[in-house]
Amino acid sequence: MLKTFRTGGIHPPENKRSANQPIMVAGIPAQVVIPLSQHIGTPAEAIVQKGERVKVGTRIGRSAGFVSAHIHASVSGIVHKIGEAEDASGIRWPAVYIDVEGDEWEEGIDRSETLIKACSLSGKEIIKKIAEAGIVGLGGATFPTHIKLTPPPGFKAELLIVNGAECEPYLTSDHALMLAKGEQILIGTAILMRALQVNSAVIGIEQNKHDAIAHLTSLAASYQGIAIIPLQTRYPQGGEKQLIDAVMHRRVRSGALPVSVGAIVHNVGTVYAVYEAVQKNKPLIERVVTVTGSNIRMPSNMLVRIGTPVRELIRMVGGLPENTGKIIKGGPMMGKALVNTDIPVTKKCSGFVILSNEEARRKPECNCIRCSKCLYVCPMGLNPSILMSASEFRRWDLAEADFITDCIECGSCSYTCPSHRPLLDYIRLGKSKVTGIMRLRKN
Repeated sequence: MLKTFRTGGIHPPENKRSANQPIMVAGIPAQVVIPLSQHIGTPAEAIVQKGERVKVGTRIGRSAGFVSAHIHASVSGIVHKIGEAEDASGIRWPAVYIDVEGDEWEEGIDRSETLIKACSLSGKEIIKKIAEAGIVGLGGATFPTHIKLTPPPGFKAELLIVNGAECEPYLTSDHALMLAKGEQILIGTAILMRALQVNSAVIGIEQNKHDAIAHLTSLAASYQGIAIIPLQTRYPQGGEKQLIDAVMHRRVRSGALPVSVGAIVHNVGTVYAVYEAVQKNKPLIERVVTVTGSNIRMPSNMLVRIGTPVRELIRMVGGLPENTGKIIKGGPMMGKALVNTDIPVTKKCSGFVILSNEEARRKPECNCIRCSKCLYVCPMGLNPSILMSASEFRRWDLAEADFITDCIECGSCSYTCPSHRPLLDYIRLGKSKVTGIMRLRKN
């Protein structure tokens, strides 16, 4: 029987139209916009000035706090300005604008396809290289990887879990990466095992990616301590706590870190970036992105330079269909609608889903009928109906008491609600407010 998590979950239509598309290299735009906040924590500080010439891989933003990450130029050219840029939600963040001239890379970055297996670095040296490369979690959380590899005192990792679930509908960038760069992912896994000083690692992949399971299983035979585990296709299996439950049959208590049950989880994209940083001296300046939709002419998986405007990717897949209703950054379950197509691709962008007017239209909201479906599907065992009400009426004390901060924002509740209530919208609002209140209380 295939492994899976024990609480809640759904299986929405997969719609993975780009699943069989190999990774294509996206073109380099005339200008890139590189936000200095592409990670959880403190935004990086710009260390370049207007008019300065940079190369691909030049550090342009310096980590500005304990939880922060370096930012690097993804192109070569001239710094046009240090300004601000909108994110997917319309919020403006500091950013570096670079006018592209040629494609000149920093010395020391190995751009060859030569596979490098051996790594003689110590754990501390590996973590230092990862920090210097600005690597963050590419599954969506964007937590700085070097911090995750350094558990708090008193905690010790037992198992490295590599997340290849990719349970979101439509998205296939991780799937494509596992097929194209399977060996590099396994080497990256071994490097992370060395950094964490663990002897075992598992790569969890949902069964709908049978070709990736077969490919990595064959390769893993040559790597000691690494196992490939097929998982039941079930959303949100890619959630960190859900994946730990599926693989280890252990539950992370409210407010605790995954390492409290002996697990460290990294996305396959992150693991590949670790390989490139440690073995190729390459900072995180590009990532694989899915661009898809039911009416898109050429659903694709693309290797995209950070800072590329979304409009350029849409042009490469045939342009926007006439009946486009929304463009979602991320998957349709957890993603957010873009305010415009000028926003740049960041480390957090796993894909863009283009929905038609009919797909994007919300159905009229009705009163709650007390069916309890939202309770049954919540993977965190919460009561979404109560959390929505608490947020709607600004009862932040009730929201906190009912563990609103445990919500992983998977959207299973909204998806399954027969009354079409905007459960996740209100819970996101309440979670943000309660988190802010808790932070102020600590200070």
